[in-house]
Amino acid sequence: MTIFGIDPGSLRTGYGCIESDGRRHRLVSCGAIQPPPKAALPDRLSRIFDELSRLIAVASPDCIVVENLFHAKNVRSALTLGHARGVAVLAAVRAGVEVIEYTPAEIKSSVAGYGRADKAQIQHMVKQLLGLAAVPRPYDAADALAVALCHLHASGPLGVLASAASRAPRHLRSWRHVTADQLPRRRVE
Repeated sequence: MTIFGIDPGSLRTGYGCIESDGRRHRLVSCGAIQPPPKAALPDRLSRIFDELSRLIAVASPDCIVVENLFHAKNVRSALTLGHARGVAVLAAVRAGVEVIEYTPAEIKSSVAGYGRADKAQIQHMVKQLLGLAAVPRPYDAADALAVALCHLHASGPLGVLASAASRAPRHLRSWRHVTADQLPRRRVE
């Protein structure tokens, strides 16, 4: 499975592509799209769209995962980020690939085990999970790889179990209430 992660931003949009067989993950590519900072917003958005479209075409991923907006203190920054995110989603949709979204807290929790992990913790865990010699730079690339890893964790066997558990009645959401006869039996062949 090939997953393309995007960490949208109007000044720097991170991207990261990984392949996984379900057990081992391998870095395919990562980096950041950096339009000229003094360029007008429409020109920056156009460059982000063009670059993402090209990168997605080269990677030909099975799905594209984008970090979702949650809230921002500065309205102007949130609107600009929303534009960049919209351009990223458009590039993904135009490629004809499934688009999945996760909040920053879901991504951090999935990769670092803590929903408020800082950038350094995310970079370190991405390095560990992908078996890299150094942390991915810039941090936007590490964030995009974390987005892709989050989807791998959410769509793997543990993600399926967590999803099913969240829909179970409240009294069945803890292992304290599970007995041995309730566990599925594995058939040995």
